[in-house]
Amino acid sequence: MVLLHFCAGSNRVSTAVTTAERNSLPRIREFLGHKRLAFVGVSRNPQEFSRHLMAEFVRRGYDVVPVNPSTAEIDGLACFPRVQDVPTPVSAALLLTAASETLQVVQDCLAAGVMDVWMYRAGGTGAVDPEAVAFCQQHGMRAVVGECPFMFLPETAFFHRLHGFVRRILGSYPQAS
Repeated sequence: MVLLHFCAGSNRVSTAVTTAERNSLPRIREFLGHKRLAFVGVSRNPQEFSRHLMAEFVRRGYDVVPVNPSTAEIDGLACFPRVQDVPTPVSAALLLTAASETLQVVQDCLAAGVMDVWMYRAGGTGAVDPEAVAFCQQHGMRAVVGECPFMFLPETAFFHRLHGFVRRILGSYPQAS
């Protein structure tokens, strides 16, 4: 069975992300248990989804470090060009990059000692790249592949809960084991 997230995405992604790589709820909760996270690829545009997601994590008490090579500051937080440039290490990274950039970003994460990544995906491929998934597996990195964190945050907005409900009905929601 192929992991679906409303949109099937490209054939390249759908054939690479199989049930063997499917995320489990314990794995997702483990990632969300990290309290210091890099948000890699967060947009400079305050109206973009990645900014809303980052703001929600900040509101929930996470220590968020924006990573974007095109700016030095986002929402009053120092922004860094690469994960390796973050002066106080992060324990995990949420990737909001284009899929074409994800392999380089997971390589950067490994170089920085960040062994836990989340490749965000809503529609299309998002940050999910089969080569990056394979790289993570080959190097012992833990990866949440192709999910939206909003669906798994406690007491999230109604439409995110609805999204999760629909995924449960379709049988594509991560399982407890």
